[in-house]
Amino acid sequence: MQSSAAPKDSGAGPGPDPDHPRTPLEPSTEPRTPSEPSTEPRTPSEPSTDPHTPFELSTDTLHPSLTDPVLSSMNLLNEVAHRFPDAISFAPGRPCEDFFAAEDIHRHLRTFCRYLTEERGLTTAQVDRTLCQYGPTNGIIQELVARNLAADEGMDVDPATVVMTVGFQEALFLVLRALRTDERDVLLAVEPAYVGLTGAARLLDLPVRPVAGTAATGVDLDDLVAQVRRARAAGLRPRACYLVPDFANPSGAGIGLDDRHRLLALADEHDILLLEDNPYGLFHGHRERLPTLKALDRARRVIYLGSFAKTVLPGARVGYAVADQPVRDSATGRTAPLAAHLSKIKSMLTVNTSPIAQAVVGGKLIEHGYDLADANARARERYARNLDQVLDGLARRFRSRAGAPHTVGIEWNTPTGGFFVVLTVPFTVDDDLLEHSARRYGVLWTPMCHFYSGAGGDRQLRLSVSLVTEDEIEEGLDRLAALVAERCSRPGDRPAARSTR
Repeated sequence: MQSSAAPKDSGAGPGPDPDHPRTPLEPSTEPRTPSEPSTEPRTPSEPSTDPHTPFELSTDTLHPSLTDPVLSSMNLLNEVAHRFPDAISFAPGRPCEDFFAAEDIHRHLRTFCRYLTEERGLTTAQVDRTLCQYGPTNGIIQELVARNLAADEGMDVDPATVVMTVGFQEALFLVLRALRTDERDVLLAVEPAYVGLTGAARLLDLPVRPVAGTAATGVDLDDLVAQVRRARAAGLRPRACYLVPDFANPSGAGIGLDDRHRLLALADEHDILLLEDNPYGLFHGHRERLPTLKALDRARRVIYLGSFAKTVLPGARVGYAVADQPVRDSATGRTAPLAAHLSKIKSMLTVNTSPIAQAVVGGKLIEHGYDLADANARARERYARNLDQVLDGLARRFRSRAGAPHTVGIEWNTPTGGFFVVLTVPFTVDDDLLEHSARRYGVLWTPMCHFYSGAGGDRQLRLSVSLVTEDEIEEGLDRLAALVAERCSRPGDRPAARSTR
């Protein structure tokens, strides 16, 4: 919005001048009785002497992350979706809503209560207390989570090294809080990176240094080593590298088996931790699953961050961290797993994860023999079918019969699983274009620039396949193709094509 023009200076003296009214920011020079409220601006730290002036804060007096665009990304996308409810949306990375229902919650709770009485030997009063009272900080279903990780991931996990959290986001926050000791600590992250990682790090004043991601291998391992060396040469401490080895958000890229082994070796060689986020591993499309980094880890270099949002119920908001790294107390010499220290932080943050929410997750685990891969077989097929349809649809709309693109600069990656596809176009992609896309064409997507810490992604958009139906995919891609055609017809919007990283 343009501001109104400032009033022309009349050259009047300090007295009142009807032709030159004061703007709200101009100090008054008129005499004022003691009871007359002041309209002069105050600095944020200057207390008001007027009892009728409401208290207000300035962003200058709050944590600097609150003015960072990263923290507004999720709200921005939600706000656009709210204003255009009839638009077809390829924006949210939410699970399909056909695979959960409110009535399932009650069945899961009953299943978990039977487990407490029949397997754990609890009385009715103890069951009520377990679900309805404040619970242990580290959780009540760690043993069931360990069984699930053994069934789905082949991981041998001690329940004492598991901390239940309020979703993945809290698990991430706890780990970053523990690792950040002073201003020398930095975090590495494969870029483009999930905005929740970047936002959490900024809340903790933990700088994030990008590591180049690639469509072919998921991560540039040579760049990872270079970033570690560069940080140490600058007197900094690279504590860990965050990455999503399977169908990453937002790129959809994955890391091959050989590179997983090499990544673990590099972490050991260069003395860093790996923060493995694995929300999409069970949705592997038509290919065989690869072992997680944690399943391959023999040196305890991997902190595994899990969530049941995609595989059980997003509304439960239950996640966890597997942190089996021993931590030695410098005063007593005793050791305890890192998980125990994360619990200390959690006790001052959320106290405990809702026992009722944990019971819902625990009930579903029990009902499916702790095998969520089998429990999500229908969801996996749905997502794989949607992914194939989106990729085929892009080819039909943007490639000739010979396979060449109709327009130079239009290309996309071809993930084999997960939720996301990245489309590269020969024009600028930003929030203004998203608004135009929603208003004129009725189709939503996510600008990739939100996933870069600096320049990057400015001619890319992310398409999520998880929440759309077959009909919506066809209609949504038609609308997207119309938007692309409009922009490509404007010479000013067609810079030289640039490949995805």
